[in-house]
Amino acid sequence: MAFDFKKEFKEFYMPKNKPSIVNFPKANYIAVRGKGDPNEPDGDYQKAISVLYAVAYTLKMSCKTDYKIPGFFEYVVPPLEGFWRQEGVEGFDYNNKAGCCWISVIRLPDFITEKDFRWAVETAAKKKKLDCSSAEFLTIDEGMCVQVMHIGSYDNEPETVKAMDEFLTENGYINDLSSERLHHEIYLSDPRKTPTDKLKTVIRHPIKKK
Repeated sequence: MAFDFKKEFKEFYMPKNKPSIVNFPKANYIAVRGKGDPNEPDGDYQKAISVLYAVAYTLKMSCKTDYKIPGFFEYVVPPLEGFWRQEGVEGFDYNNKAGCCWISVIRLPDFITEKDFRWAVETAAKKKKLDCSSAEFLTIDEGMCVQVMHIGSYDNEPETVKAMDEFLTENGYINDLSSERLHHEIYLSDPRKTPTDKLKTVIRHPIKKK
């Protein structure tokens, strides 16, 4: 059976709808950076998603090619994730989507190296006839965070974030959001196929002791 990050690491990918504290280990990702409204049709965000999945599935299917990755095992491509910030804004203004700076990512299994990543970028570009030069191999060490499962519209996230902040206050922690430690979302539902009120999104914020 293929390795599934969501099932193997439920504490990170399937939290309850009440805030909890986790220590997320260092992990490698395929990443594409950009700015602007993620809902813009044919915008940079949508293009970034195409690049991420092209590279991710090229790596997943490498076992069926002549390129062999040492230690490779069958796995399910992990869910799309996003790190978000806005310049000059403390916290996050959900009404200013055009001002978003984002890093869209898909997690990589530990056996995939930068060499393997570069092969996948070149191979995906040729096979898909897609410019994948924006993709980068990114290592992120999130450390201590508060997270929760948000169910519903992305626009309703402020209510969930408020509950996270209240939880931190009650337990002696504060947010540690910065240009390096970012608002983090993990998308467990496909918005094209899932009713808005049933969308599942993990929201994760970096924290520190008060």
